[in-house]
Amino acid sequence: MNLAPIYDLYSDYLIVNQGQATATSLSDLLENKYSHDKITRALSKELMTSKNLWKVVKPQIKQINNKEGVLILDDTVEEKPHMQQNELVSWHYDHVTGRHIKGINQLTALYHNKHVSLPVGYALIEKDTVVFDKKKNKDKRVASICKHTLFRNLIKNSIANQLKFKYILADKWFASVDNFNFIDSLGQHFIMPLKNNRKVATSKENQQKGSYQSVESLVIEENQTLQVYLEDVEFPLLLTKQLFKNGDAEVVFYLVTNDLTADVTEINTQYQKRWQVETFYKSVKSNFCYANSPTYTLKTQNNHLFLSMVAFAKMEMLKTVQNTNHFAMKRMLNANALKASWKELKKLKEEYKALTISPKYTRMKKSAA
Repeated sequence: MNLAPIYDLYSDYLIVNQGQATATSLSDLLENKYSHDKITRALSKELMTSKNLWKVVKPQIKQINNKEGVLILDDTVEEKPHMQQNELVSWHYDHVTGRHIKGINQLTALYHNKHVSLPVGYALIEKDTVVFDKKKNKDKRVASICKHTLFRNLIKNSIANQLKFKYILADKWFASVDNFNFIDSLGQHFIMPLKNNRKVATSKENQQKGSYQSVESLVIEENQTLQVYLEDVEFPLLLTKQLFKNGDAEVVFYLVTNDLTADVTEINTQYQKRWQVETFYKSVKSNFCYANSPTYTLKTQNNHLFLSMVAFAKMEMLKTVQNTNHFAMKRMLNANALKASWKELKKLKEEYKALTISPKYTRMKKSAA
């Protein structure tokens, strides 16, 4: 991997670390080969970006880059309630919880193929502009570049990097007319869900007349495809209906694609791969200290998140040797660390026992009394 030595060490440290990630604990781990000040200065020196991440993962991508891959885009919000607000740590709407959360909002482009997933680009949503909110009568932060623009930039960069993929996958938040038109103009195919209340026309004639109806009012069976049209989208879309259980409730899911040659099985099978980005976020947060860093400056916060993704990419390639997953490998590393600590504890106890039964220790104890 194309990384500075200290960054390489830091990302390895994130793989084996079990708690808060600090420059001091890394320095201790390296037996002070690098002082904690040197590590902190390195994290503060150069701002790592999506371009740097691509350079890191490019050699691994070459091994899996072909037309059977998929490009998955999604964002996440990591709560940071106690950190001082800045351009990066701000208030973001979280679609999972349905509320605004103070934290970090990251948009990621994940490439998945041959059971391997690698982040190939990302954007940290920076609310870098302060405006006055008339309704709340106070200032608030907003992003100068909207998330949909960043979404399209990540796709454009992936194509410029010569990534090959069959479909672009995203959730319904990104299923906008502008995004559909943009992806189609690039000659790429997408699969995304529509909200139940989205309006569609069932023919080109109905679209021209402005005769639309909600998706949920369509008469369509689960294993059926239907050609539909969206307002301001000139090309037809193929729509399918999915039913799945959520406890006792039955949830309906409407998927659309601009690939008119796809059948129901292809659409559903390909879209299920979107779950890989959820696995990515779960792993990078649980296994690689994504949020467990006391860094405070914008640059060090950015670089720590970048190196968490580098750690994920390293583990993703290492898992192919073990034929297992990140969580199992992390448990193995933690178990080995626990065994080493256990052996060290036994050694200390034996040394203490040997000391307490020695004549010298007995004389010292009597003298103290």
